[in-house]
Amino acid sequence: MVSDFFYPNIGGVETHLYCLAQCLIARGHKVILADVHFLIVIVTHAYGSRIGIRYLLNGLKTYYLPGAIVYNQSTLPTVFAFFPRLRAIFVREQINIVHGHQAFSNLSYEAILHAKTMGLKTCFTDHSLFGFADTSSILMNKCLKFSLSDIDHIICVSNTRFEWLVDRSKENTVLRAALDPHRVSVIPNAIIPEHLTPDPHASDPNFITIVILSRLVYRKGMDLLLAIIPKICTTFPYVKFLIAGDGPKKIDLEQMVECHFLHGRVQLLGSFKHHQVREVLIQGNIFLNTSLTEAFCIAILEAASCGLLVVSTKVGGIPEVLPSHMIHLCKPEVDDLLSELSKAIAKFRENGNKPPFDMLSFHREIARCYSWSNVAKRTEIVYNRCLLESVYSTTLIERLRRLDECNCPSPQILWMRKVVRKDALPPHYFGLLPFAFARIPDACNVDGSGTGAS
Repeated sequence: MVSDFFYPNIGGVETHLYCLAQCLIARGHKVILADVHFLIVIVTHAYGSRIGIRYLLNGLKTYYLPGAIVYNQSTLPTVFAFFPRLRAIFVREQINIVHGHQAFSNLSYEAILHAKTMGLKTCFTDHSLFGFADTSSILMNKCLKFSLSDIDHIICVSNTRFEWLVDRSKENTVLRAALDPHRVSVIPNAIIPEHLTPDPHASDPNFITIVILSRLVYRKGMDLLLAIIPKICTTFPYVKFLIAGDGPKKIDLEQMVECHFLHGRVQLLGSFKHHQVREVLIQGNIFLNTSLTEAFCIAILEAASCGLLVVSTKVGGIPEVLPSHMIHLCKPEVDDLLSELSKAIAKFRENGNKPPFDMLSFHREIARCYSWSNVAKRTEIVYNRCLLESVYSTTLIERLRRLDECNCPSPQILWMRKVVRKDALPPHYFGLLPFAFARIPDACNVDGSGTGAS
């Protein structure tokens, strides 16, 4: 599995990678697919001093590769910069399938391109939604179309209905990358319900507490949050906000608190670790999600599992995640958010600031519907399809033809990549190509102690 986004960074993609890998390992350390044995290995870029090989829980082997970061943990697109180390990893670990994650991850794109050149099977999971009109979306869609032009299979995290083509994950990906819909599967995210149990006595009985747990960025609807918090606090004096997360919009939130004198009503917790999610959620009664775009929101699953009533914007794949009795959906507009949030507050107020539902029933229902073990089983089916089916011809001329249809000049570089295909030339030839081999930094355990591997 390859992505720019992994621990110690915090987010939905990071959680997906880690939990999926752990469940695959739990199914026997070496997963057996179509009579092929292979280890679960995660490849990401270096995070500060975290560089080289690290072993996480249950022996999950993680490669942290050095590379230049350009924006929000995405590495600099270079096509060849990671190739020496990626090739060394693929050969050393006897990789059969390369599984990239997240459309913003340049590392996953490069890994998929080089893996196909080496004759490996490839798979990609798209966790994001993009439009089609603005410049950044056009650029990302071109990158996606180019990188997935000869992918074996694609996974999306939410289903779709055709009346919402632009907003739903599967059709959004199919349209952006010009894919065959039959090669796209939908496997939702999940949670670990045992770590997210409700506690009816943890919330403040004198207040109705609204929890926001999110990265504080524009895409998460922080501008909407800035507009509704003062109005809610003015209308409902018995309501307070608990905001956990960090990001560029934190300064705006602090200024809003100062301007409206809401120090006793709005608490900013800042960044938090993943194991602290339950500790934050159980302090609340209502969970508020103001995202402007979302393929699948794990945060609302976590909140519902902890017994919170969810109020969320009706965008992307969110309507598919929770049943209607657990969530209030609204348009990503200030007035609609205020209306639905007011209805949720009224339900608690009428019940003496207590939940008007059984919190444990919420938890049990989520536990029945979502589990990482089920996600792992369904992902294994996709891996089997990748191994058994030959979707595209892997000859160089066919790859060049498909890539040329993307209207990108990059296909020409495949002529150079041909010489480093692992079975194209005898081993002694690579002595003439010093860049084809790279030393992997010494392995480290979780505590940082080295093992001397290279």
